[in-house]
Amino acid sequence: MNRLGLAERLRNHFEGVYTACVQDREQFILTVPSERLLEVAQQLRDEPDLRFDMLVDLCGVDYLTYGEGSWQGERFAVVYQLLSLAHNERVRVKVFVEGDPPIVDSVVDLWESSNWYEREVFDLYGILFEGHPDLRRILTDYGFVGHPLRKDFPVSGHVEMRYDAQRGRVVYQPVSIEPREHPPRVIRRDNRYEGKDLGGRR
Repeated sequence: MNRLGLAERLRNHFEGVYTACVQDREQFILTVPSERLLEVAQQLRDEPDLRFDMLVDLCGVDYLTYGEGSWQGERFAVVYQLLSLAHNERVRVKVFVEGDPPIVDSVVDLWESSNWYEREVFDLYGILFEGHPDLRRILTDYGFVGHPLRKDFPVSGHVEMRYDAQRGRVVYQPVSIEPREHPPRVIRRDNRYEGKDLGGRR
């Protein structure tokens, strides 16, 4: 068992490297510059008093409409959820990604589990991972246009697909429907429960 708390150990290793270290619901969030990601990730995995040897999850974030459009920082971030099996501790690492297109180093050589996660973030957000061995779409079709989890991606998409009998294959064409948004309808009453005892509630 570590005598020093996780916050102190993170500070000992990374003071002057991270831009923020905050605690949220008993989990530390370490925000590091993208150019220091591999250095920090390697230490998080290999240092004996850290040993975050498992990457549990990796996701993208689009801050385009964050704070109702008042966000002043980089638009995209990548978030890494790490677990130390040896110390039974978790840490979240956040990296803001610069550039157009946004590019950050791949961590596949450190945690193989990041392979498909990075492909998913590339597919859905358009963030490129430098050094990834096979960065291609994983959820959408190869002919898909755009990145569907970006905040400015249209609800109806850019193209639609149909089977063309004359060509004997699937073809893509511009979206032919008028974009519409349907807010969810709140059901105030449900007749499935009419006349049933709901513990005094009607």
